[in-house]
Amino acid sequence: MLILRLLLALTVLSLVACIGMYLYTHNRRYLRLAKEIVRFVFFLLLIFGALYLLERYVLVGWQVLI
Repeated sequence: MLILRLLLALTVLSLVACIGMYLYTHNRRYLRLAKEIVRFVFFLLLIFGALYLLERYVLVGWQVLI
């Protein structure tokens, strides 16, 4: 959970920096970078959630059967 909190904190900081730089320079590449960061973190969270569900239900259920 510590890794997730660190990931979310770094994501928020990077998004704030990207939006701040966009407001300062009006360069659209910072908005594109913010969009890529959000997509990357979303997919990472999906993978983490799938692994959590796998551990929680499949592997624990397998141990009960053995």
